[in-house]
Amino acid sequence: MNSTARDERIVEVTGVRYAAGGRAIFDGLDLSVRRGSVTAVMGPSGTGKTTLLRLISGQAEPEAGSVRVFGRELAGLSRAEIYAMRRRMGMLFQQGALLTDLDVYENVAFPLREHARLPEALVRMMVLTRLEAVGLRGAARLMPWELSGGMARRVALARAIVMDPELLIYDEPFVGLDPISMGVVLRLIRELNDTLGITSIVVSHDVEEIAKVADEAWLLSGGRVVASGAPGDLLASEDPPVRQFMRGLADGPVPFHYSAAPLRDELFGEGP
Repeated sequence: MNSTARDERIVEVTGVRYAAGGRAIFDGLDLSVRRGSVTAVMGPSGTGKTTLLRLISGQAEPEAGSVRVFGRELAGLSRAEIYAMRRRMGMLFQQGALLTDLDVYENVAFPLREHARLPEALVRMMVLTRLEAVGLRGAARLMPWELSGGMARRVALARAIVMDPELLIYDEPFVGLDPISMGVVLRLIRELNDTLGITSIVVSHDVEEIAKVADEAWLLSGGRVVASGAPGDLLASEDPPVRQFMRGLADGPVPFHYSAAPLRDELFGEGP
């Protein structure tokens, strides 16, 4: 990949404002994702990381600002164009979201059957090669309830890459995984990027783990990006909000308690 391709921004979020239920989620959010990179998006709970994924995939629209994906402004796209854009993406959901009535093979084949008219021999080749990539070709005929949590996550990853996406989005991919399964998924994220030329966005709370594979990290807080750069640089930062999150400190500028009236007033007053 030449330097121009490496510098291309496949996702560009500029000046985005977004609110839900009367609460501001983003207020001037700016971030971007380089083609071919593994980009981590981190931040305390409630900072809008999953909301950001909804904006990038066209499931939500910002109140102000710009979201560009594959060089196109999402706000100007028709529904058909949004659907076409999504076919260029793969998504690994937090819990895998496997279809319980289908075996492993048919779960991975599902996107191909829904979105492409391919000969069965080609479907079989694509499914088995993707299962081989995640180490589960031998589990092709198992049902979802026969899989461990780590295996289910790897099947979901095979399904996410079966359509050869340009952009692969992981929403909390390490939740509930044992150390061995986590190591396998981390290796797969890096290998898929390097061998298939995929661009990856990984939303995660696991600072130490994602730092092992990410090229760049963005830390969200208070509706904005408070830090960005190589994960090692963020881990070494002495900026208070960055230091608090990256080192898991209880005390710092990010409060533990959701904003509320003093407890005494609520206990002995008229209630909320």
